[in-house]
Amino acid sequence: MKKLVAVTGCPTGIAHTYMAAESLSKAAEKLGVSIKVETRGASGVENRLTEEEIREAHAVILSSDVDAEEDRFQGKTVIRSSLGDAIKNAERLIEEALSKPAASYEDRVKAVKKEREQKRSGPYKHLMNGVSFMIPLVVAGGLIIALSFTFGIHAAEEEGSLAANLMKIGGESAFALMVPVLAGYIAYSIADKAGLAPGMVGGMLASSTGSGFLGGIVAGFLAGYVAKWMKEKIRLPKSLEGLKPILLIPFLATLVVGLLMIYVIGTPVKGVMDSLTAWLKSLGTANAVLMGLLLGAMMAFDMGGPVNKAAYTFGVGLLGNEIYGPMAAVMAAGMTPPLGLWLATRIARRKFTWEEREAGKAAGILGLSFITEGAIPFAAADPFRVIPSIVVGSAVTGALAMGLGCTLRAPHGGVFVLPIPHAVGNLAGFLLAIAAGTVVTALLVSLLKKNVVAQEVGDGNQ
Repeated sequence: MKKLVAVTGCPTGIAHTYMAAESLSKAAEKLGVSIKVETRGASGVENRLTEEEIREAHAVILSSDVDAEEDRFQGKTVIRSSLGDAIKNAERLIEEALSKPAASYEDRVKAVKKEREQKRSGPYKHLMNGVSFMIPLVVAGGLIIALSFTFGIHAAEEEGSLAANLMKIGGESAFALMVPVLAGYIAYSIADKAGLAPGMVGGMLASSTGSGFLGGIVAGFLAGYVAKWMKEKIRLPKSLEGLKPILLIPFLATLVVGLLMIYVIGTPVKGVMDSLTAWLKSLGTANAVLMGLLLGAMMAFDMGGPVNKAAYTFGVGLLGNEIYGPMAAVMAAGMTPPLGLWLATRIARRKFTWEEREAGKAAGILGLSFITEGAIPFAAADPFRVIPSIVVGSAVTGALAMGLGCTLRAPHGGVFVLPIPHAVGNLAGFLLAIAAGTVVTALLVSLLKKNVVAQEVGDGNQ
């Protein structure tokens, strides 16, 4: 029997990672194929592939938006796919992997070099790698800051108090590391370990010069490509080659990136960041509504994909500048798609099969937890009706959240952050925005979807 191995991973590592792994495992079982799936999620690497398992595998299915240590797969046929494709078309991927001849070592080495070049030409993947390492810091720091508010909104101003120390942990430590880690791991994605030191130093300088998360992104790409260029262009005698990755490149790349951040990049990017901050703080209701509408629509458009992550990263990045409105719109709008579909399965039961109605219960829980990916099974089954419905519902939610002046200091957690005092500004408006978007989504889905055939609904569970 041919054996397969697979790797799944997404930047947030909460839902897509495990949904893809489960889909591949079920499809393999159905087809009578042996497969082991390594997941790279929020808890780190789980079910790690061993060297023996990789060696014995006929092919590798790679569905990962984060670093998957691809050097391990030299000499193997690799089938690449998006996470969405692994979730929706797992059987096709497995059949494709089985049909491919095993690649020779020489062919695979050439392919790896080509794939690396293509991979490193994609800025989105490098950005998402940085975001994936930044998110745990943002979530931990944001929730700890929110905890400090349980003692009062100004309690942290009392030196030595528990509230002040919580703020020191969350704001002065975790949030202070946010931009350096973002920049460092963008550079790491581009240039491997050689990019880490200049990237993190560039990120620190972005924070100290006031250029914020935008400066961190610039520093990360700058450090990555400078270090990569040095790795490829600097030639040393064989006896000194070992000094290049541990001495020469970190020193030169950090020096170049540091000087450029201080003298060339920091000030202009700070100006852009200051202008953005001032503009966001001065938004009138009409402009705030438009921004919320756009962010909300983006959150639902691809349910955890690039567009969704762009909106989320924008909201998270502004937390460090004490701008909390966009984050409220982003989280509320991200909760709405699965909640709306859950409600639709309750109020329009004849539009859904029994399996879909059962899936609706899980979608509701995922929605409450701010896991937008809970809507994916419904969107995959009926994209032309479901996706427009959830986009409109989330756009309504985002517009209401921004228009009502809602704010959110915690970057994740869904309803579980609501009991924390002062974590949400205008809690009633926040809940109203979520409820309105949920109802709009459910009504649109119910109107657009057709009744399922009698055999599917006549299961005795109605």
